[in-house]
Amino acid sequence: MRLILKLRTYDNAKESKIKKYTIQGMLYSNLIGSKFENLHDLRGFKFFTFSDLFPSGNFVKNDYKNLIISSPNTELINAWYDSFRSKKYLYLSNISFEIISVKKIDLEPKNEFETGSPIVLFENNKENRYFSFEKNKDLQFFLERLKDNALKKFNAFYNEEYYLGDALFDKLIFKKEVAIPNTINAHEKNNKENMSSVIIGSVWSLLSKSYIENNDRKFYKFIMDCGLGEKNSLGFGFINPRKR
Repeated sequence: MRLILKLRTYDNAKESKIKKYTIQGMLYSNLIGSKFENLHDLRGFKFFTFSDLFPSGNFVKNDYKNLIISSPNTELINAWYDSFRSKKYLYLSNISFEIISVKKIDLEPKNEFETGSPIVLFENNKENRYFSFEKNKDLQFFLERLKDNALKKFNAFYNEEYYLGDALFDKLIFKKEVAIPNTINAHEKNNKENMSSVIIGSVWSLLSKSYIENNDRKFYKFIMDCGLGEKNSLGFGFINPRKR
């Protein structure tokens, strides 16, 4: 399920002023008073992701921005829905936004997706080394690691032993690789995983599965709602059905 916030900007500011950690912190603060108020302290998968503020560009007074929050956990989305519906304003890095509308939608998976934020994977998590196509051209390694990560999250969320026998995707169009400065979150500053200076991710114009079996549709809906790869709760791996 997804939550779409439409926001009106009250201030002029550079786009770079709002980081992914800024949005993540705002989301956690809007769970205070709900059954999920300790979500940020839980170890392991958080089962949500979010888009960047869009359309992209600097913040200009009276312009509109949108934010999408996505999760397979309907109760979690409802907690955010109730919180945002009770407020008139949002504040991100001292930038003020008026909450114009809050809307819930539930999308069904299609055969084609595109990334709304970069997909992040560790090549070696013990060494805190991210997978980079500039350094490692092994697409098969990337796809196998991506599939393994998706299955672990799915089975943890549903407490199942599901396995996808086929490849996760059978057609891909690579767009670019990005390096995002890793500003350390105050909640996680003592976690060595977050000490890397940059996070490496990949952006894709197309992630396609030519045919999705009926018994696999639940899995593909999950990855669409939860996100692909790692660091989903930091706003990475957000995917959308591809627009034709």
